[in-house]
Amino acid sequence: MSVYESWAILILAAAIHASFQLSVSMLTILSGHALTKKTAQARLMRLISSFFGGVALMVTLSLSFLAFAARDLLHNSYAPSVVWAAVSGFAIGVGVAVWAFYYRHKTRGTVLWLPRSLADYLASRAKKTKLAGESFGLGLVSVVAEYLFSLAPLLIAALVIIQMPLSVQLVGLIVYVVIATLPLATSVILIGSGHSIARIQRWREQNKRFLQFAAGSALIILGVYVYVGQVLAPTLSGGY
Repeated sequence: MSVYESWAILILAAAIHASFQLSVSMLTILSGHALTKKTAQARLMRLISSFFGGVALMVTLSLSFLAFAARDLLHNSYAPSVVWAAVSGFAIGVGVAVWAFYYRHKTRGTVLWLPRSLADYLASRAKKTKLAGESFGLGLVSVVAEYLFSLAPLLIAALVIIQMPLSVQLVGLIVYVVIATLPLATSVILIGSGHSIARIQRWREQNKRFLQFAAGSALIILGVYVYVGQVLAPTLSGGY
């Protein structure tokens, strides 16, 4: 895998991760409830900034752990074809799942795939959050709750990062986290600067099907590309 190819795959994986909406949904619930309670602007900023910090930290820890585990289990920096085949197949399957049920059908708004019991619990916790520490923990949980979908781009990114030179691996990690959390960071800035949460929600609702189709399609394309480049090409050329 060339340097340019590695960076292209890493950036695309991060962009796919950024398209998932659970953290943004929880942020709007958290900030919306705080605003209805007439929370002071400084306190609101502490809450949403802490939430963002929890999300960014958990994405960083998730990718770091997967990269460390991959390097430790593979005993080198290059994953064999069978590993790439499994990961690419998983990415394609998740892409199809995003197409099929990331947003609930026949419902208004931006209702996600989560089981109703879990969704109600997360919404309840977001509404009850009053302290920065609670908000930070809620950010951590929002990342874990979406592993079913985000694990695919995280795995691909981890396998790409471990084959980069050691001096570049940290840069790759930072680039992934920055891109993956960019929509959330943008939402934090908009809410903190006084923009209406209703406008943010309206934009999300109007574009949810596009985001769903784009994320699913990008995952399928990424999975196919990785399979062709890392499984078929080495096999046809006599590699492992």
